[in-house]
Amino acid sequence: MPTKRRRHAITETPPVQAALDELRGELGSDRVELGELVVLGADAKLAAIRVEREGRTELRRRLADRVRSGTVPVSLEAAEEVRASGWTRR
Repeated sequence: MPTKRRRHAITETPPVQAALDELRGELGSDRVELGELVVLGADAKLAAIRVEREGRTELRRRLADRVRSGTVPVSLEAAEEVRASGWTRR
């Protein structure tokens, strides 16, 4: 049937088959609502990405606070060398 929406095909590779077989066993049916699984999986993936991003943001914020407070141990000599020669590797 013609549609303007994207279509997808899923091959049951061994890990996909194992996950779906386990779900089928719990459902007691061979019928699996793939659309529902895609929505649930996309929601879970999005949540994980957001948590990871928030974690990185927090780490950056903490580093910035340390830099501002002057508590980051630095070698002024090494910093001057990098400033003078650039970031190239030898």
